[in-house]
Amino acid sequence: MSPQDPLDTVSDARVLTETTRPGFDSAAAAQPPLRPGLWLLRRSPLHWVSLAMGSGLSPVAPGTVGTLWAWLAWRVLDPWLNTAGWAVVLVAGFFVGWWACTATARALRVADPSCVVWDEVLAFWLILWIVTPAGWGLQLAAFVLFRLFDAVKVGPVGWADRLFKAAPGQPPGWAQGFGILFDDLVAALCTLMVMALWLA
Repeated sequence: MSPQDPLDTVSDARVLTETTRPGFDSAAAAQPPLRPGLWLLRRSPLHWVSLAMGSGLSPVAPGTVGTLWAWLAWRVLDPWLNTAGWAVVLVAGFFVGWWACTATARALRVADPSCVVWDEVLAFWLILWIVTPAGWGLQLAAFVLFRLFDAVKVGPVGWADRLFKAAPGQPPGWAQGFGILFDDLVAALCTLMVMALWLA
């Protein structure tokens, strides 16, 4: 099979055996996770959103690459959008992103796929929206702080990351799609709080 084939499964995928829990979908649980690839982008426009135009397919540090893509996209879009325009983009991006993240998690049969980076995009846009106008130095500090909170997941970020995890054997659903976004939004809040204290 081609490495981009959607039926190409990860080698260490486990078949879950919890069959007694109410609501357990044994057919879905028996299907192992799928390896992300370009096939996702051909399947649905929603995957273009969740993978941030494919940046989430980076084999190295997809979350960081997705955040860098968000920063570049901000620089391109910001001259065309005022504060109200960005507010509309962020609200629409949340709801469309929730839908897209859920769709990709379901397609890959993984509750929080590492290739899904719309959460980083939306959260970093929120940070830049609030700190703007900000020079390159302040934007770089925001980038580093956000990546630190998102990667290490200390304190409230770790709590948010665990809050919407699927139960063993439970296929990804809307709650897991929301959870993908939620912990990054908490990481964005932590970033903004640290920056506010730093600049006070």
